[in-house]
Amino acid sequence: MKQNRRSFIQSTIGAGAGLTLGGAKTYGNSQRISVDLLEQAAKKPILHLAGFKDPILLSSIELYRLGGDHIVRTISKDGAIGFAFTNTRAHYLYPILQQLVIPYFIGKDARQLESLIDGVYVFNSNYKLSGLALWNCVAWVEFSILDLLGKIAGKHVSEFFGGRVRNDVPVYRASGNRDTTAEEEVEILKKHIEDTGAKAVKLKVGGRMSNNADSLPGRTEKLIPLARKILGDAITIHADSNGSYDAEMGIKIGRMCQEQNFHFFEEPCPFDHLEETKKVADALEIPIAGGEQETSLRRFRWMIENDAVQVVQPDLHYNGGMIRASRVARMAALKDIPTTVHMSGGGVGFVDMLNFCSFTPHIGAFQEYKGDIEKVGSWYDPPLRLKDGFIAPPTGPGLGLASDEEFIKGAKKIG
Repeated sequence: MKQNRRSFIQSTIGAGAGLTLGGAKTYGNSQRISVDLLEQAAKKPILHLAGFKDPILLSSIELYRLGGDHIVRTISKDGAIGFAFTNTRAHYLYPILQQLVIPYFIGKDARQLESLIDGVYVFNSNYKLSGLALWNCVAWVEFSILDLLGKIAGKHVSEFFGGRVRNDVPVYRASGNRDTTAEEEVEILKKHIEDTGAKAVKLKVGGRMSNNADSLPGRTEKLIPLARKILGDAITIHADSNGSYDAEMGIKIGRMCQEQNFHFFEEPCPFDHLEETKKVADALEIPIAGGEQETSLRRFRWMIENDAVQVVQPDLHYNGGMIRASRVARMAALKDIPTTVHMSGGGVGFVDMLNFCSFTPHIGAFQEYKGDIEKVGSWYDPPLRLKDGFIAPPTGPGLGLASDEEFIKGAKKIG
């Protein structure tokens, strides 16, 4: 990685430079970190559960549907209850959840959650399914068990991950549009800024896994400079290509983003084209972000070790939960690389992000937000509020939901 990426990233923070942004002052460094040190960081115990003296045996884990949402409820032998929302992929992944993941956890001690996350991987040869289909399901169970533990202890989940390190999270408002013209998209981004008070946005470039094709002819080349011109220098801008380019084209588009002082360039090449992604990173000063589709901690290790990305983006659902994302974040922190988790789906996905950021020391300058806080915020105690581009993470026990059982009353059990 080029050493001047440090000065480049400082310039992109812009209006946020005077804020407390989780200690993310620079993105990445050129220091070589050995594989052994990265492995040690990943394997170091994460959860702090010494306060639980007696076993907490898991007696049932059930899936419910409420409208368009799915909910996992976990009950211990002693009657404690944990509760978590899935992402939208539960609509078709529930057989894996119910047949291959839940059976492993029944009868196990919730205090051993960290080792259980590793154990379910080899249970009934689940490793043969390794990928989003398996790790989504593991994440949903993990969330509900963490919620159960928090309810028993009367503590927010951050206390199990070393304690709360921040009370506000700065967000960027993500736009998922590719069917808009450059002019239309800039107006949409302006409206997002007005509605949220966010000091940062993310726009889409390219056509999504499109082999260099744009979503509309000439859209990307026009959108990048237009966004900076209209939104101004005080707004931090991120670009996401969703794997649209080969290395050569990724470098070309990355340079355009770089010239406009964009904050980072996300997933320039297809997510599993690691060497091509590294070529883009090596050629540019703008930080490269990636990892949203990744489910292998060893591939994350390779990306970190080889400077292929300067921002890691594990998805809390896709990658198997908060424990595994924390392992990624610990490896990345050794290279001074921040974590900006990807948020899959809508619903309460942004709350998962908030909970993770509440205890993760080295996060990016802004975190992704594309939820409905007007609807979801009232489910928490105290209610979640988005003000001036900041959201305070939940503080209540477990994942912070105010009244779990009220949701279950109107839900339909699946299976």
